[in-house]
Amino acid sequence: MSVRVLVRTVSELCITIGTLIVLFVVYVLFWTGVKADSEMNHQIDQLQKQWSKGSVAQQSKAPPTTTPATGNPKTPTARTTESPKAPGPYAYGKPFAVMYIPRLGFTWNKPVLEGTGTSVLQKGLGHYRGTAQLGQEGNFAVAGHRRTYGDPFKDFPQLRRGDAVVLTDGTTWFTYRIDKGPYKTVPTDVEVIDPVPRKSGYTAPGRYLTLTTCDPEWGHSHRLIVWAHLDSTQPVEAGKPQALRR
Repeated sequence: MSVRVLVRTVSELCITIGTLIVLFVVYVLFWTGVKADSEMNHQIDQLQKQWSKGSVAQQSKAPPTTTPATGNPKTPTARTTESPKAPGPYAYGKPFAVMYIPRLGFTWNKPVLEGTGTSVLQKGLGHYRGTAQLGQEGNFAVAGHRRTYGDPFKDFPQLRRGDAVVLTDGTTWFTYRIDKGPYKTVPTDVEVIDPVPRKSGYTAPGRYLTLTTCDPEWGHSHRLIVWAHLDSTQPVEAGKPQALRR
C-alpha cells in the first residue's frame, strides 16, 4: 500500500470516527432530552387522567391543613391534628405524584415514579424503594438525573435553605421546605436516605424529604443532596399552595 493510499485511508477513518462522535454527542445532549421531555409529559398526563377519574389510590380522608413549622429545623416538621392515612403500595415504574420546585422555574414540574432503575429515571424522578411514602413519617427520598434524559436536576446547585419543594398525589398538596444542602458526598453514603439522616441536622423522627442527583454535572463520582421537612399540607380542592402562587 502506498503512502498516499495509507494517508487517505487514515483520513477517511478519522472523519468517520469524528462523525460518529458528533452524532453520539447530539444524541446525548439533544435527542435523549427530547424523548425524556415527551415521556415526562406523558407520565404527567397519565396521572392527571387517573386523578380526574378518581382511579388514583385515595386516602379515606385528606390530611388536614397544617400551619408552617417554625423554630429550629432540627425540630422536624409541621404538626397535624392527625396523621395522614398511608396510600396503597406504589407500583414499580409507575408515576404516583408530580413535583414542583419554584426555585428551578415556575414551569418546572416532573413526575415521580416508583423505583430508581435506569429505565425509570429516563421517564422522570425516581422514589427510592423502601423509604417513606409521600407525606408519611420517615424520609421520602427521590433521585433524578443531573444531565441527560431531560436534565431534570440540571440546576440542583441553585437550591437554597427555605426553598419550597411541592408535590401532589392528586388529592393533597404537600409543601416541604429545604433545611440543608446542596451537600456533597459519595455514592456509597447511603445514610443520606435514612429515616433520620445523620448529617442532615435532624435529631428526631419526622416527615422528611431527601433529593439526590449526580455531581459533577457530566459525571457521577459524587452525589449532591438536599434535605427538607414537611412544612404544610392542604387538600387539592383548596387550590394551589402559597409556594406555587406567583
